[in-house]
Amino acid sequence: MFFTKIKRRESGVLLYGITPPKIQTTPERVTEIAAKTVNDLSSLDLDALIVYDVQDESARTDVERPFPFTTALDPFEYASQYLQDLAIPKIIYRPAGKYSSEELSQWLQNLKTHRFYPIFVGLPSPDYVVKTSLAEAYKIWNEQHGEHSVIGAITIPERHAVLNDEDVRIMSKVESGVSYFISQCIFNVGYTKKMLDDLLLACQAKNQQLPTIIFTLTICGSVKTLHFMEWLGIHIPDDIREDLQLSEDPVRHSVELATAIAKELIQYCRERSIPFGFNIESVAIRRVEIDASLELLTAVSELLKSGGLRTEVKAAGQTLVA
Repeated sequence: MFFTKIKRRESGVLLYGITPPKIQTTPERVTEIAAKTVNDLSSLDLDALIVYDVQDESARTDVERPFPFTTALDPFEYASQYLQDLAIPKIIYRPAGKYSSEELSQWLQNLKTHRFYPIFVGLPSPDYVVKTSLAEAYKIWNEQHGEHSVIGAITIPERHAVLNDEDVRIMSKVESGVSYFISQCIFNVGYTKKMLDDLLLACQAKNQQLPTIIFTLTICGSVKTLHFMEWLGIHIPDDIREDLQLSEDPVRHSVELATAIAKELIQYCRERSIPFGFNIESVAIRRVEIDASLELLTAVSELLKSGGLRTEVKAAGQTLVA
């Protein structure tokens, strides 16, 4: 279903994003975490699961990281070895520049074997020696897998607010074979709308169809998490920041806020015929925040259904999503 929706540029794509357990986690505990994830998601209305590649981005800023960095398990290894019982496609992130072309070719072949899909991201800091450029990585993917797979990329509305060139970056990646884009977590809807408007104008100027834009929503459960999001470069408007800081229940407030953002973006994209979807991100370890992300996932799924973007079909006693 994910592959078909992206190929057809259908709106209503719904993803869930997680990070693998930390590398020091015991195998027994990793198995427990994976089993809980499978149990949480198996009955939900999802098109695919994102498994992030966690990178240390401390070198890109002099500001102290609010949370210490800890290396996580490799996302492909985690998804292929521990999440095989979750019968939905997996989307795996990888910083292409850290690997040689031969390593990337093998990795892409491994993804094909497991019916996973790739997203190449940039390096976490400019200090890394680039082994394979993004352009080269896309070329490798196109030559080996372009006919039977889809590849995504990331987009950052905050970057567009500063550099005013996100539409150019997106169009360049579309020319390299990218057909959908997953945003950084969205709190500033104004930044997002400005990026979409400029992208729409760029596509119209080239008489080209828009790629699918998938908006990431997340839960902010504490002031420290709020600071971490800002450290990552996520712009949180002053009124939203103040509300989250003063709220007696920031987790509950986050669900309400993200649901409101989803409603606004659904209407905005439908009015402009922009193919879109949502990625509900769950990278916290607190159970209350994980549960809130699942609640948000259900709320967004209902919004998409009420807008006619997702329909349920009963077949053989099961509920299938078309």
